[in-house]
Amino acid sequence: MWRWFKDWRRQRLLRRAALPDNLWRRALVHPKELFAGLDERERRRLRELATIFLARKEFYGAHGFQVTPFMRVAIAAQACVPILNLGLECYAGWTSMVIYRDSFVAPREETDEDGIVHSGQEVLAGESWAGGPVVLSWADCAPGAYPHGPAGNVIIHEFAHKLDMASGTVNGTPPLPRGMDGAEWDAVMDRAYQRLRANLDNGIKPSLDPYAGQDPGEFFAVCSEYFFMAPAHLRRILPEVYRQLALYYRRDPAGFRAFPRPGRGPDRS
Repeated sequence: MWRWFKDWRRQRLLRRAALPDNLWRRALVHPKELFAGLDERERRRLRELATIFLARKEFYGAHGFQVTPFMRVAIAAQACVPILNLGLECYAGWTSMVIYRDSFVAPREETDEDGIVHSGQEVLAGESWAGGPVVLSWADCAPGAYPHGPAGNVIIHEFAHKLDMASGTVNGTPPLPRGMDGAEWDAVMDRAYQRLRANLDNGIKPSLDPYAGQDPGEFFAVCSEYFFMAPAHLRRILPEVYRQLALYYRRDPAGFRAFPRPGRGPDRS
């Protein structure tokens, strides 16, 4: 009975909050790399997820910036690609999206090894807060924007952080679906991260965005960008990492197919 009620409520929401066809078609034009491998069933599933996402999240324009319906749909479409086979519950626990016109400045504090606190500012294209909003610069995620290279995607990056945060800390290990080997994930990701750090320390130019070397959380977020935007490249340079991400996201974008599930995972919304 409860399942029937949930399904009925979901279908009612999908009817009431249906996305206009023209906005949805426009939203799937760019970035083409992100949507190219989706079949019709996956596109229908993505549209449902994006519809419910928009019904659950509030969008706010920073400093008077006007967030248009197209912006909302475009952001939602990209944000829901990583959870296509995971479900919207992965994005539970927060409700707000804050959109800036352009990159924004955020205050930062760091404590050095002597315990001295240093204050400063950092220019950002996006930011995710634990239990709080996702903040994005529209200039960095608008159609045709590739400020971080052709494999870069600010939306995917920040929502990968949200997935990571669901474990309680940003450490590059989101809650893994049942059936995945956590020890294998840790070993593969740490080995690849340490190799990247060693290359950076030795002045060797990496085949991955160097920002991935900031910490394990950024490594996971950057690898997630490559997984969806340049999957063949990631599979070539980091095949073990690619396989772990394919098991986690339950997709094989380099092969344009769903990836076999390792076991029963989180319930879909």
